[in-house]
Amino acid sequence: MLQHPLAIRYYQNLTDGMVELWNRGRRFDEIQCYMDGYLACLRQVNVLEPYLIHRLEEDAWRFFRDPSNFEFTALEPETDYYR
Repeated sequence: MLQHPLAIRYYQNLTDGMVELWNRGRRFDEIQCYMDGYLACLRQVNVLEPYLIHRLEEDAWRFFRDPSNFEFTALEPETDYYR
């Protein structure tokens, strides 16, 4: 579990991006490429300690493997308020 504030911010940004790609109709292999690229960039720019990036990666993979994170939400029908 992440506890470092900056690591949590990067994790939230990564998972939000993954869900956004899914909602735009991207396949899982494309989302995985996005995740791999995001993590590679974090390693390259040295904004986090390597052990924090490793933890972030583990949590991101756990998020990626959980099918409930990529379900389509059923939209509720709008009610007509102007009758």
